[in-house]
Amino acid sequence: MTSSINPIKKIVIVGGGTSGWIAASMLSYHLKSNLCEIELVESDDLGTIGIGESTIPPVVRLIQNLGIDEQQFVQNTQACFKLGIKFIDWRQKNESYFHPFGVIGKRIGSHDFYQCWLKATMQGDTSPLQDFSPCSVMAEQERFFWPTQLQNTPIGGASYAVHLDAKLVVEYLRGYAYERGVKRTEGTVEKVTQTDSGNIEKLIMKDGKEIHGDFFIDCTGFKALLIEKTLGVGFEDWSKYLPCDRAVVVKTEAQEKRPPYTTATARKAGWSWKIPLRNSTGHGYVYSSKFCTDAEAKSTLLKNLDAPRINDPRVIPFATGRRKNMWEKNCLSLGLASGFVEPLESTSIHLIARGMDFFLRFFPDRDCDPTLIKEYNRRMTADFEEVRDFIVLHYCTTQREDTDFWRFCKNMELPESLQERIALFKGHGLVREGTDELFRSTSWQSVFEGMGIRPNKYCPRVDNMDYQEISDTLKMARQAIQSMVKNLPTHDEFLRQNLVDD
Repeated sequence: MTSSINPIKKIVIVGGGTSGWIAASMLSYHLKSNLCEIELVESDDLGTIGIGESTIPPVVRLIQNLGIDEQQFVQNTQACFKLGIKFIDWRQKNESYFHPFGVIGKRIGSHDFYQCWLKATMQGDTSPLQDFSPCSVMAEQERFFWPTQLQNTPIGGASYAVHLDAKLVVEYLRGYAYERGVKRTEGTVEKVTQTDSGNIEKLIMKDGKEIHGDFFIDCTGFKALLIEKTLGVGFEDWSKYLPCDRAVVVKTEAQEKRPPYTTATARKAGWSWKIPLRNSTGHGYVYSSKFCTDAEAKSTLLKNLDAPRINDPRVIPFATGRRKNMWEKNCLSLGLASGFVEPLESTSIHLIARGMDFFLRFFPDRDCDPTLIKEYNRRMTADFEEVRDFIVLHYCTTQREDTDFWRFCKNMELPESLQERIALFKGHGLVREGTDELFRSTSWQSVFEGMGIRPNKYCPRVDNMDYQEISDTLKMARQAIQSMVKNLPTHDEFLRQNLVDD
């Protein structure tokens, strides 16, 4: 016998910023405003961290899935395009490698491309892995074009993300949510009351106003006002795997040439980013306070700037880890309130959208069935741990021993899940892929190869194929990608042709 549904009639989002307005946008797109009211409460006290200006391809899909005109969005957020990340000085000083989006090569016959390439290298072929990545070749030549218009060509497997001005993203999504009936209330939460069962009942504001809701979403950043301060859900600290706990950020004037990738340069006690936008360039230094003072970090960041700065450097402390439960009772935590993994692979906005995506998949009624909550927490925990392991891989495979920080990284304790991934890859070039994971085998292969880790053996089944066919295919594929990319517009030309600044 089916029991009746007790529908959620009002969702209250506490906190604005990127996480709050992504939540409001996704809810207002998927829920009818006459059936479920959405109210977002934000205070200027909390401010916006605005640290994540670099994204990954799922964020472009999020924009498309919300029915937003992508070109208009890119125009309004001063965005540039991104084909991947260039890593400088991570394995050793004066070495660099690229982690691209999209495919690397195509299957040869019934065989995995990477396994065929691996056999070729063992036969003496010196073609670098990234020569078979359309995004890597485009990035190297600083060229760009919509991959969707290049399907069935040698570079049809390319993918892309965007570099965004975080404040402009918030403004854009706020307007989008307003149009779909989201109500915004400005003010500071003074007190949160709970029902006898422990559910959140209402917010009492500083001005005495009361805001009731059936379900609450905590987007209050590291403050974690609802999930931690009210419901007491603890935090699992990952600093033993990821020692960086601070970032100093600054913006400079826009570059004359804007490369279509993020640059991540290893430094004495962490790494620095460089993110080209149309109206400015974002810079930051992520570092460990155990190995570097704020003053040293500021000095390192400022002396490596290549253009006049347009604001003062700001230090942002952070804690790396995840909330033990991201959904507890009638409260979901999103963004920094749910956890944080440093922005090395630009995953912050993705994890916010992912959190909402799973929430919509497991959407409850007012009873908040514990089985839904349990499955949601399991899935989001797996996502956070996958991102953690991928980030740790960049550090633990270093050959650098020139500073205390890099010596620590080279010898640190690893999560068991990452130890297993590394062992499997070193043995046979295999990557463990779970359901619906963010980082596909090409991402793991790129970082392993970039950090100098190559498998001991290739898959023996590849020997069933004529080696000459593998060799000829590699040669043709490499040439086809190179010659096609040469004819694309440069990234700057593409921006000028498609985005006209006011």
